Amino acid sequence: MTDRDLAREKAAKLLKKQGSVSSLASSEVIKFHKVGSMSTVSVTEDTGHHDFKPPVKFENTYQLAPNKRFPSAKVKNVIRDVIEGYLAEEKYEPELCRQMTKTLSEIIKARVKEMMIPRFKIICTVHIGELKNSGLWVGSRCLWDASCDTYSTFEYRNKTLFAIGTVFGIYYE
Repeated sequence: MTDRDLAREKAAKLLKKQGSVSSLASSEVIKFHKVGSMSTVSVTEDTGHHDFKPPVKFENTYQLAPNKRFPSAKVKNVIRDVIEGYLAEEKYEPELCRQMTKTLSEIIKARVKEMMIPRFKIICTVHIGELKNSGLWVGSRCLWDASCDTYSTFEYRNKTLFAIGTVFGIYYE
């Protein structure tokens, strides 16, 4: 054995001890490079077999319209229950309301998903603002199929704040 081979084996054993190389099989390629006074070791592992699982493919259903319509009235009741339950005694505070919009949106979305509405994507938005003599216009844009896609909205006001909750039901084809 040459000095070079001994150095390779020593470096491979050292790397194995340090945990840098998980296992040294015969199919691994170890290269040593010497640059000036520094040495570097490159390890390439090719085990020869891979645990490759092809992705699961689903058949197209060719269902272009939903079997049941989106239950707008039930979804509106969910929005009403959540917003009235959480904001009934709240006063407007910007930091609290910023976090509350995220929380309410997630709660409403989870409650609507519990309804198990098949083949509809659920998008939920909540806007909270202070009640002062001002207005708010909320606009939304998306690719819309008027025969299948729909939404439910609920507006709430107390002494210091207002809230608008909207849930969009977008049909998956």
